[in-house]
Amino acid sequence: MSGPEILVIIIVVLILFGADKLPDLAKGIGKSMREFKKATDDIKREFDESTREIRKDFNEVSRTISSDITNFSDTVTRDVNEVTSNIEKDINEVTTTIEKDVNEVTDTLSKEAKEVSDDLRKEADEAADRINND
Repeated sequence: MSGPEILVIIIVVLILFGADKLPDLAKGIGKSMREFKKATDDIKREFDESTREIRKDFNEVSRTISSDITNFSDTVTRDVNEVTSNIEKDINEVTTTIEKDVNEVTDTLSKEAKEVSDDLRKEADEAADRINND
């Protein structure tokens, strides 16, 4: 509202109620405004109090869920690390066993090859001696 509009409203109020009723009217309006503000403040306070419990419950649930997720994540991490460790251990054992078996087979084949070589050399020498003697 602009200044002239307010002035027109004041003049209309003066004409309707008169100058002697104006202080009582202002007093009533002031009292009504205070009661309205008080009622508004009461509603705000009541709303804050009722939502405080809801916010508290919500925060508690959030903390609980966060804690549960953290615990679950830690458990999964531990389990994965344990399984990884067991797999590495099993792989190392299998690798060691295979290396041992390969070394044994290699040693056995080397011994047998040496025996065959020695036998062939011996037979070749005997054949050469027979040829030379004949």
